[in-house]
Amino acid sequence: MCKFKDTQIGIKKLDFNVKRGAMAAFLTDGREIIVPISMFPDIKHLTRKQREDWMIMDDQYFSFENLSRIYSVKDLMQL
Repeated sequence: MCKFKDTQIGIKKLDFNVKRGAMAAFLTDGREIIVPISMFPDIKHLTRKQREDWMIMDDQYFSFENLSRIYSVKDLMQL
Protein backbone atom coordinates (compact mmCIF):
# COMPACT_ATOMS: atom_id res chain seq x y z
CA MET A 1 0.00 0.00 0.00
CA CYS A 2 0.96 3.58 -0.54
CA LYS A 3 1.91 5.26 2.71
CA PHE A 4 1.24 8.94 3.36
CA LYS A 5 1.88 10.42 6.81
CA ASP A 6 1.28 7.13 8.64
CA THR A 7 -1.81 6.32 6.59
CA GLN A 8 -2.05 3.26 4.38
CA ILE A 9 -3.92 4.11 1.18
CA GLY A 10 -5.14 1.63 -1.39
CA ILE A 11 -7.84 1.46 -4.06
CA LYS A 12 -11.03 -0.51 -3.38
CA LYS A 13 -13.22 0.36 -6.35
CA LEU A 14 -13.55 2.58 -9.42
CA ASP A 15 -16.80 4.14 -10.63
CA PHE A 16 -17.42 6.00 -13.87
CA ASN A 17 -21.09 6.77 -13.22
CA VAL A 18 -20.67 9.51 -10.60
CA LYS A 19 -20.49 12.45 -12.96
CA ARG A 20 -20.09 12.91 -16.70
CA GLY A 21 -16.41 13.14 -17.61
CA ALA A 22 -15.25 12.02 -14.17
CA MET A 23 -13.99 8.93 -12.42
CA ALA A 24 -14.42 8.13 -8.72
CA ALA A 25 -11.92 6.04 -6.82
CA PHE A 26 -12.97 4.62 -3.47
CA LEU A 27 -9.95 4.30 -1.21
CA THR A 28 -9.27 1.82 1.59
CA ASP A 29 -9.15 4.62 4.17
CA GLY A 30 -12.79 5.52 3.42
CA ARG A 31 -12.20 8.50 1.16
CA GLU A 32 -13.62 8.95 -2.32
CA ILE A 33 -11.60 10.86 -4.89
CA ILE A 34 -13.30 12.22 -8.00
CA VAL A 35 -10.97 13.16 -10.84
CA PRO A 36 -11.65 14.29 -14.40
CA ILE A 37 -11.10 11.54 -16.94
CA SER A 38 -9.25 14.12 -19.06
CA MET A 39 -6.32 13.62 -16.65
CA PHE A 40 -6.00 10.12 -18.12
CA PRO A 41 -6.14 10.37 -21.95
CA ASP A 42 -5.89 6.58 -22.42
CA ILE A 43 -8.94 6.03 -20.22
CA LYS A 44 -10.82 8.89 -21.88
CA HIS A 45 -10.56 7.12 -25.23
CA LEU A 46 -12.08 3.88 -23.90
CA THR A 47 -15.74 3.22 -24.57
CA ARG A 48 -18.15 3.25 -21.65
CA LYS A 49 -18.27 -0.55 -21.73
CA GLN A 50 -14.45 -0.83 -21.81
CA ARG A 51 -14.19 1.48 -18.77
CA GLU A 52 -16.32 -0.94 -16.78
CA ASP A 53 -13.73 -3.69 -17.37
CA TRP A 54 -11.23 -2.40 -14.79
CA MET A 55 -9.05 -4.39 -12.43
CA ILE A 56 -7.23 -3.47 -9.23
CA MET A 57 -3.89 -5.05 -8.46
CA ASP A 58 -2.39 -5.20 -4.95
CA ASP A 59 -4.69 -2.35 -3.82
CA GLN A 60 -2.20 0.05 -5.42
CA TYR A 61 -2.62 -0.18 -9.18
CA PHE A 62 -5.44 -0.29 -11.67
CA SER A 63 -5.73 -1.01 -15.36
CA PHE A 64 -8.25 -2.03 -17.97
CA GLU A 65 -8.58 -5.07 -20.20
CA ASN A 66 -8.13 -2.89 -23.31
CA LEU A 67 -5.13 -0.89 -22.02
CA SER A 68 -1.54 -1.91 -21.53
CA ARG A 69 -0.86 1.01 -19.18
CA ILE A 70 -1.04 0.54 -15.42
CA TYR A 71 -1.97 3.46 -13.15
CA SER A 72 -1.29 3.81 -9.44
CA VAL A 73 -2.99 5.41 -6.46
CA LYS A 74 -0.33 8.12 -6.74
CA ASP A 75 -1.58 8.93 -10.26
CA LEU A 76 -5.05 9.52 -8.82
CA MET A 77 -3.68 11.80 -6.15
CA GLN A 78 -1.28 13.54 -8.55
CA LEU A 79 1.81 12.94 -6.40
